[in-house]
Amino acid sequence: MEGKTISDLMINEQIRDKEVRVIGEEGQQLGIMSAKEALQLAEEAGVDLVKIAPTANPPVCRIVDYGKFKYEQLRKEKEAKKKQHVIEVKEIRLSPNIDTNDLNTKINAARKFLTKGDKVKITLRFRGREMAHMNSSKHILDDFATSLSDISVVEKAPKVEGRSMTMFLTEKR
Repeated sequence: MEGKTISDLMINEQIRDKEVRVIGEEGQQLGIMSAKEALQLAEEAGVDLVKIAPTANPPVCRIVDYGKFKYEQLRKEKEAKKKQHVIEVKEIRLSPNIDTNDLNTKINAARKFLTKGDKVKITLRFRGREMAHMNSSKHILDDFATSLSDISVVEKAPKVEGRSMTMFLTEKR
């Protein structure tokens, strides 16, 4: 069911194809037959005929209880959603005249973010007269990256954007 929501599925009389590939209730192949024959088989079993792969040639239909099928699909989707992790970008701001202890504190914060699987954006902000010494402050970002090189890799190298210099780190795979 690639990209189809459950409500988009065609059932019973909505299926208008000349011939369809039919899968039985236990997942066994029943072969290619006309949509009418397949619908008749489903009605005899007291369940529905559901088109599960409309793009296939011929389309694939399954003989199944639609309510139960719909419930199972919703449960699978919920389960898949539970397991996924959204990667966030966490920002750490530094200034050019940062002290070593403050820098270590920021490095530890970045380490915590990286181990959780988030990306880290390190921003080195320049104010006033600090703008004249931008190039001599690049070593702060380089030191930051080398101290985290055991668990991270530089995704985007330090780059000057206006009054700040930014760099992105991501977790090593």
